[in-house]
Amino acid sequence: MSPTVNIGSSAEFSKLLSSSSVVITDFYADWCGPCKAVAPTYESLSTKYSKPGRVTFTKVNVDNQQAIAQQYGVTAMPTFLIFRSGSVIKTIRGANVPELTSAIESAVKFAGPAKPVYSSAGRTLGGSNPRGTGLSRPYSYTWKKYFDAIIAFLGLYIVTLFSLDAYRAAENSPFNVNREGGQAFTGGTKLGEKRTGAATKIGKKLGTIADLGGD
Repeated sequence: MSPTVNIGSSAEFSKLLSSSSVVITDFYADWCGPCKAVAPTYESLSTKYSKPGRVTFTKVNVDNQQAIAQQYGVTAMPTFLIFRSGSVIKTIRGANVPELTSAIESAVKFAGPAKPVYSSAGRTLGGSNPRGTGLSRPYSYTWKKYFDAIIAFLGLYIVTLFSLDAYRAAENSPFNVNREGGQAFTGGTKLGEKRTGAATKIGKKLGTIADLGGD
């Protein structure tokens, strides 16, 4: 299928002039012998250089689109007009194949290279973090905190489980964070506080019962 656009209205032509960087237009007539002679060359150039949105080849039948022909002062066929950003930069009258080819080859350079589909740089998996920070540090810190708490809990639990005096064993345990005169394990602060508080309450109740028995 030929990429050449056959213009059907002035509005369509105006839209193409505003949407494409370079527009090459062949003004022709069905009864024009030279127009028919140069048509294969024009179609070949269109197939080779057409680029959507950047280089567009068009054909205007002067008998069907007289308003467009009059607007650009076309009085002889074929006439080729080359537009850049909506303005005429080159006019070629007659079926001069070498001149037409040279003019089109020069014009397509104004369209520039194709725009990339994705302009932003991507990141690959396993690549370095541009901000210089990783996700491993906060996660490793959190797991260490939980691990220390579990060790403290298990240590305190085992010490009190196999002792006849659970309260005293808990107080003297290296896992007791409230232990005085020694270095306590860093994890399990809340657990130590709760156990100490509970033991204190039990001691008070036992003392009260003893007082009542003595009376």
